[in-house]
Amino acid sequence: MAAQSCSQFHVFSAEEIEFIAEDELIEIVPNMRMDQLNLIRGDFGPFLPQIATEVPLWLAVALKKRGKCRIRPPEWMSVEKLTQVLEAERDSEKEFQVLPFHYVEISRLLFDHAQDDIPDIYMVRSLMEDIRDVRFHKVETSLETFDGRTSAVQAFQKLGNMVPETDSVPSTRPQGTDKAARGRRILRGR
Repeated sequence: MAAQSCSQFHVFSAEEIEFIAEDELIEIVPNMRMDQLNLIRGDFGPFLPQIATEVPLWLAVALKKRGKCRIRPPEWMSVEKLTQVLEAERDSEKEFQVLPFHYVEISRLLFDHAQDDIPDIYMVRSLMEDIRDVRFHKVETSLETFDGRTSAVQAFQKLGNMVPETDSVPSTRPQGTDKAARGRRILRGR
C-alpha cells in the first residue's frame, strides 16, 4: 500500500483505510445458490438461499449490487446499541466507547450500498453522526490540553478507543494540525 511517509510514521489515505475496512466480515442472506468461493482471505460459502453466512464486506457489497443477497447490518448498528453508545459517550468525558475499529467506513459503505437492509436507517445515520460529533469534541478538548510540556502520546492516551477519530481533526488551528497529525501517527504505531 502506498502511504505518505514522515520519518518512521505512515499516514494512510481515506481510500486506503476504506480498502482495509472492506475486508471486515459481515453477514449476508443470499437469495441464490452458489458453490464455495476460495479466496485469499479464506473460503466462503457455499451460498444457499435464505441461509445466512459471513463474507468480507467487499464481497457483500458486490453481491448486493447484483441483487444476489441482503446484508445484515452488524449488531452495533442497531438503534438500541447506538443509543446506548451515544449516552455512554456523553456521560464519559475522558473515554470513547468501544466500537469496531473501522465503524465509520463500514457504516458509510452500508449507508451507500445497503440502505434498504438497515432498519430505521435515518435514526441510525443520525445516531452515528451524533456519536462522531461527541467524539470529535472529545478529541478537540484533548488537543487543547496538549502543550509543549505534554507529549503527544500522553495527550492522546487520555482518551481510550479513539484512533479512528484522529482522522477527522480539522486543520483550523495551525498548532492543532501538527499536533493532530503527529498524534495520529503515534496512535497508529507507524
